Amino acid sequence: MDHHEAASRLRRPRQPPQQQQQQQQQQSLVWQSGVSESSVTPSPAESGTIYASSIGVHNGNGNGSGTAAGYRRRRRSTLVDAEDSIAVRGDGYSNGGGGVKNERSASAEDGDSDVASPTTAEHQRKKQKRNKPTLSCFECVGRKTKCDRGRPHCLACIKRQTKCEYAHVANVLEETTRSAANERRMTKGPKKKGDALKPTIPNAADRGFNVNRLKALGSVSTSTGLLSNVPYSAPGSSNVFGIGSEHPFANYWTCEGGLPEVISVLPEKVQSDILLTRYFECVDPVYPMLHRQTFYADYEHFWSLSRAEKDQADGAFVALIFVMLALGTQFVTSTSPRERKQTAEFYASASNQALRVSSYLSIASIRSIQAMVLITYFLINDNHASDGWAFGGILMRQAYAMGLHRDPNIVVPDASPFEKQQRRKVWQAVLLQDTFLTVLLSLPPSATHTDVSVDDLKQDDASIATDDPTDTDYIKSSWTLANLVQETICSPRSLDVPICTTVRQKSKLVQDFRTVYRTFPTVFRYWDPQVLTEMAQSNKRVVRQTLFLCSNYFHNLMLVHASESADVPVNVRGTLEAAHDAITAFFILFALFEAEARVWWVFNHRAFLEALCIGNVLREVARGEEGGSVGEDPLFIRAKSDIVRMIEIMEIMSQGEQASETARTRVQVLSELLL
Repeated sequence: MDHHEAASRLRRPRQPPQQQQQQQQQQSLVWQSGVSESSVTPSPAESGTIYASSIGVHNGNGNGSGTAAGYRRRRRSTLVDAEDSIAVRGDGYSNGGGGVKNERSASAEDGDSDVASPTTAEHQRKKQKRNKPTLSCFECVGRKTKCDRGRPHCLACIKRQTKCEYAHVANVLEETTRSAANERRMTKGPKKKGDALKPTIPNAADRGFNVNRLKALGSVSTSTGLLSNVPYSAPGSSNVFGIGSEHPFANYWTCEGGLPEVISVLPEKVQSDILLTRYFECVDPVYPMLHRQTFYADYEHFWSLSRAEKDQADGAFVALIFVMLALGTQFVTSTSPRERKQTAEFYASASNQALRVSSYLSIASIRSIQAMVLITYFLINDNHASDGWAFGGILMRQAYAMGLHRDPNIVVPDASPFEKQQRRKVWQAVLLQDTFLTVLLSLPPSATHTDVSVDDLKQDDASIATDDPTDTDYIKSSWTLANLVQETICSPRSLDVPICTTVRQKSKLVQDFRTVYRTFPTVFRYWDPQVLTEMAQSNKRVVRQTLFLCSNYFHNLMLVHASESADVPVNVRGTLEAAHDAITAFFILFALFEAEARVWWVFNHRAFLEALCIGNVLREVARGEEGGSVGEDPLFIRAKSDIVRMIEIMEIMSQGEQASETARTRVQVLSELLL
């Protein structure tokens, strides 16, 4: 409210001429006699009145202060007659004290309810609500946390497992925005400014790829982990789904054979027992989603059935048996590599056929999901990450369709504790596979919506085999790490944007990773090579779990340190330290379990990326101001020795009967970094 409007509201009606003349005479007598206005006793009706004239405004103290002074300043350029004086309420005076009257009491005496003091007006202005509508959900507004405004639930509420509601105006604006954008919201990439000053790839760990080859094969695949380059994946189709250019499923099977045809190619039980033993020795420690006692009970029952009864068995369980045989075959050392590869692919194809004849796309079960998880791992180990990635997409949709991403206490409240634990373990396996595969392939994650809590997975004899006491701790540790990686690393890498955009964010993220690491049980954090070598003589299962968990952790910590943006440089020492710890896990695995280290594509590829990251960082440091310190700093010397050791292992894997073309090509790539 401006001064003119206030004055117009406070103006009183013109007094009769006689009363005006009487007041002017009284005022003149006061001024002429030199007596202060405070000595004159006004009438009660005039005690709350201040007179403003061409000379000034006098209050009970004989000066021009108070509210009347504000109006005097406003009207200092205009002289008014005494008859046009303005009666302003509020700063009245008493007979002898000259004090200020209370605004509310003065208003009550004069019966004028339209009078408002500046203090009241200011208080009303403070209480005014903002006109801008709140677009975030009520929960995020109350907690003062960032809200992505997702519908029907924002990601923050999904993670907190809280109720997500929006204001009506927010929903209306959201619908309007979606309509304008053709009902599709997409994540925006980085802004194209200052590109000449920024590196093309925002992470030092990814700058060693053959960019020209990636562009040439862009129409086929843009991921560095799929069909884009020989060191990362075999440029051909897998025999699991087809041979050569044939239909993906037109391989070993006829259209009329059905499940009996698949069961007919099962090996003898003695051979099956050997392969399953190898599976539980090498694969199950890393991905312990099966309850061994329950599986063996069903397995023995299956072999006790007659042939006709076997033909009526659950196709998903038959598929599970075959894929476990395929994985066990990959780790057998008694046969030639060629024979081992053909046999393993045949068993995996039988597993896929058993799923097909059981209509797994329309009928999902815990057994079918378990079989699909293992088929995906088999394809990756078979050096066909492209097929594994595609098949993993079907797996993810089936897991969602089964409700495995939901809390079992909500979707299956009447299920037994054992069944609920199995659902949690299977979802953890799906989440873990999706998260770390997307990190390695730089592709978007899929297992992003879940309310299954890690803390609900508890140790008891009904859910975990009694002879594997550390499995629950291993699952929970891997699960916690996967949640953090998916929230912070997967999406930025899939869009080629920096993981961290500010120094504070990077420092906070590093601290979050260290906090997760401290939650790991001591047995998984104390991994000195000598200690692990001694432990491998008695408890190989724990050694395998320790190496895989630490490799995952330090690899992702390396990616955080190596992230770079306009305001955040690469943490050279942090990157080299984390890369050294991660690649050391592979060196120990190769020293203790060489045959297994040759098979695990994930571990091989991760170690290769770590060596590549080390080489890129050393090259960039050598080009910078610190180039002279590369040959002197012990950290840089150790980093260079890590690359040399990785080349030595790849050379071993590229020679002899089990020679690998992928290993041979990786030797060439890493050798260029040492030039």
